[in-house]
Amino acid sequence: MKKFIKTVFASCLGVILAFFLLIMVVVVIAVCSDSSSEMKDSSVLLVSLDGEIVDREDDDVYVNLFPSQVGQTGLSDIRYAIQEAKKDDRIKGIYLKTNVLQTGYATLEEIRDALADFKSSGKFIYAYSGLYTQGAYYVASVADSLFMNPRGSLDFTGISSSSLFCKDFLTKIGVEMQVVKAGSYKSYAESYINDSMSNENREQLNELISSLWNSIVDSISISRSIEKDRLLALADSMIPLRSSSYVLEQGFVDGLLFNDQFESLIRSKLDVDSTADLPIVSVKDYVADLVANKVEEKTSDKVAILYLSGEIDNGSTDGISSPETVKQLRKLGKDSTVKAVVLRVNSPGGSAYGSDQICHAIMEVKKNKPVIASMGDYAASGGYYIASNASRIFSDKNTITGSIGVIALLPNAQELSNKIGVHYETVKTNKNADVMENIFRPLNTAERAAMQRSVNDFYDTFLQRCAEGRGMEVEQVKEYAEGRVWSGIDALKIGLVDYAGGLHCAIDSAAAMAKLTDYSVVEYPEKKDFFQKLQEIPSIGYEKLKENEVFSKERYIFEKIRNLERFQAIMPYTIELR
Repeated sequence: MKKFIKTVFASCLGVILAFFLLIMVVVVIAVCSDSSSEMKDSSVLLVSLDGEIVDREDDDVYVNLFPSQVGQTGLSDIRYAIQEAKKDDRIKGIYLKTNVLQTGYATLEEIRDALADFKSSGKFIYAYSGLYTQGAYYVASVADSLFMNPRGSLDFTGISSSSLFCKDFLTKIGVEMQVVKAGSYKSYAESYINDSMSNENREQLNELISSLWNSIVDSISISRSIEKDRLLALADSMIPLRSSSYVLEQGFVDGLLFNDQFESLIRSKLDVDSTADLPIVSVKDYVADLVANKVEEKTSDKVAILYLSGEIDNGSTDGISSPETVKQLRKLGKDSTVKAVVLRVNSPGGSAYGSDQICHAIMEVKKNKPVIASMGDYAASGGYYIASNASRIFSDKNTITGSIGVIALLPNAQELSNKIGVHYETVKTNKNADVMENIFRPLNTAERAAMQRSVNDFYDTFLQRCAEGRGMEVEQVKEYAEGRVWSGIDALKIGLVDYAGGLHCAIDSAAAMAKLTDYSVVEYPEKKDFFQKLQEIPSIGYEKLKENEVFSKERYIFEKIRNLERFQAIMPYTIELR
């Protein structure tokens, strides 16, 4: 009887899951097959900066299934749309609409630069928002005219960096974080072992955020014709809590309008009748139109862009897999039609081993063709490691990079196990057999010394790789290493990067180094089509579905199971570049 009940239950569950999957397919196909807006002769390109902006948008079936989720917008699509709109007679101007953004200042810098270039066409850019976040305003300040809702607000208060310290908490529960590192500025583990910020970390953060802030304020000052000193003073005046009229009086915006009034303004700019629909085309629809009408390029020569985003070998589907990346680099190295490779790096680092494998593969490709690195919001630690041996390195002024250092973490939960009555025993053939996996005892003197020796050895390798790639002496690199982070503009001054500029500059440089005049740009990894993504639902479904509040109860249960599995199966000690 029990077996019969189990069989029936399994069959019913299978039918339910199949039915749910069928519904998902129908819904997504309906959404994906929805026709794009028709392009009119006098249109405005709507550049909506909202949610998460990533280097390259990945068509996500889950966003279509759950519209309440914050979607992604690809920087590559935004830049491409603005670039093409500049020379497209059908586009008369840009409507820049901003909201709450989830991205770094380097990405915003690239969008801002693209908009500044668009302005040289003589076409207009009007910006509008009910809430200008600081990053959004940084981009919008380049517009010809800025408008804000009469009940809107502006966030302009400067940049801060906060750290949470949990040493006391860990001590109370009986957990000690054993840290071995190379680099006095390597601050990744401070929250586990300190009660407050170290002097070295405070120093580097002060210099980093000051550099970023100066770059942002300088740009706004030039675009809005407001003196820098006055902007700095206004940042201390609690602007987010000020009235919209105050924001207007100080010259941050040019007018206070409700949304319908702003759209009427655009209508008058385009000489469109008030009863007619506003001829707006979104970035997504415009790019789709451009792709549909694009004439295939005859040249066989290619510049390949390889996107490297996320943590290195962190086990996530969204990170950088070193085996897959090495495989892709080897493929690009052997492809005779690929004349140059551009690495778009947006990574805080991760596995030291994985970083070195990617670095080696890059060095092999570089023997036969140019490899240019383009740094996004951050290319730090392992992210810098994989970029360091490129033929040339480009970074935005607001990129966060450097952090040349190594750290190893190993928790010791012996006291916790004693407190809660959990006893742990080990049977081993050799005295150090459990050093890499036993978190219920502290490291002894010999083990800690061995770990420090291992960390130092990899740090030396890191320094050597950087010195070779940058054409510098090891001692010179060491002066700027020690785990210290730098802004892109400061990294340029000390030689950690070669040029200031975004992805488009890196592509131009790659083509020039390969002596190309006619070429096409191809992107890797290749995007998966809808049905390929649908097949991945069983393996990655939980990762996406858990983000939706509909599955909050299931998320709690699965999280408990996942944490238990991780605790038991995953090696607690790894060397990380962060």
